[in-house]
This record gives sequence, C-alpha cells and structure tokens, in this order.
Amino acid sequence: AAEYPEHLNVVQLDNGKFHHSSQLKIPDNILLVFQPPYSPELNPIERVWQYIKQELSWGLYDNLDEIKEKVRSFLEEFSTETIASIAGWDYILSALATVA
Repeated sequence: AAEYPEHLNVVQLDNGKFHHSSQLKIPDNILLVFQPPYSPELNPIERVWQYIKQELSWGLYDNLDEIKEKVRSFLEEFSTETIASIAGWDYILSALATVA
C-alpha cells in the first residue's frame, strides 16, 4: 500500500483461516480477493511453483540447503513480466479488471 499509494493493489488469497482476521486493518488501496474454498487451481502461485519444479526437476542436489539455494537464486531471477506470463491467466486478469 505504501509502495504504490496511487494504485489499487489487488491481493488474491485462498480461504485459509490465517488469511482472515478481525484485527487486520486493510488500507483503502488494497483489495483482498478470496478464492472459493478447495480451489488451488485458481491460485496463480500454484502455476509459479509448477514452473519452478519443472525447471529444477533435472537437477541433482546433495542436500536440502543446496536445493533451497537453487530455488532462491531462481526466484531472484524472476522478472515481473516472467511471473505475469506464468500466472496471468485470462480469466484471472479479466476478473481483476472488473474489480478495478
């Protein structure tokens, strides 16, 4: 909210209990959009993880720290355009356009 004060910032969330709180104060320029229960196929992050797993699946790793480092460096290389191309499904973008 503070980083982009002139924009409407949309955050898509699943319906986990940890995403609901009566004490949470949401700034006026943040819109929370909750997906229906039990619908991971609607969650864009699932597609990002699928992309990451596909890219890392042929690697051989000696330990957990090594794969954590590989995932971290892989994520650091992501650009906004790359994430949008992976997770920017037409139905999500059109739903967000109608909200904004």
